[in-house]
Amino acid sequence: MDKQKLHIINFPILYEILFELKHIHNFELENLSIHSINKKKFTKFDLVISRNFLSIEDQIELKNLPIELDKLLDVINLKFLKKKIEFKKNIKLGKYLVNFNTRKIIHEKKILTLTEKEAKIIDFLNNSNDAVTVQLLQKNVWGHKSKLDTHTVETHIYRLRKKILTMFNDNNFIKSKKSGYYI
Repeated sequence: MDKQKLHIINFPILYEILFELKHIHNFELENLSIHSINKKKFTKFDLVISRNFLSIEDQIELKNLPIELDKLLDVINLKFLKKKIEFKKNIKLGKYLVNFNTRKIIHEKKILTLTEKEAKIIDFLNNSNDAVTVQLLQKNVWGHKSKLDTHTVETHIYRLRKKILTMFNDNNFIKSKKSGYYI
C-alpha cells in the first residue's frame, strides 16, 4: 500500500508544526497553496486539511481554532485508519474476493478463514509487481532484519497452498519460480 499523505492547503503554520513533529506520525506531509490544488492529483490514500471547505474528497476542515494538537493528530490518524480499513476489504484477486480486515477469501459461496500471517503473505504478494524472494517475505511479513536459515516461509506457503487446494480445489493461487513466489 502506498504511503498515506496529508496535504495542508493555505495553512503554513500548521504545516511547520506538523513538520517539526514528523517523527511521531506515520504519514507523509505536503504543503500546498490554494492555486496548486487544481493541478494536484490526489490518491485514495490522501487526506487534506484546510481552513476553508474545498470540494475535495477526504478533507478535514478546521473552523474552530485554536485546536489542541493532540486532538488534531487523533482526528488525522483516525481518518487515515478508516481509509486503510476501507481499502483492505473486498479486494478482487483473480476469481476470489479477499477481505484483509476479516482475513477471509471467498469464492462461489465458499469462505476460507486465514491466519494473520497467511493474510499478510497474500497481501504482500498481491502488492508486489514481481516474484518475491523468501528473504523479502522474511523481512516484510515476519520483520526479520537478517537472512535466517529457516524454512518458516516455505512451511507457511505450503500450508496456505494446501488450505486453498482443499477449500477451492485450486493448486495455482500462489505460484513459484526460481526468483520467488507470486500470485
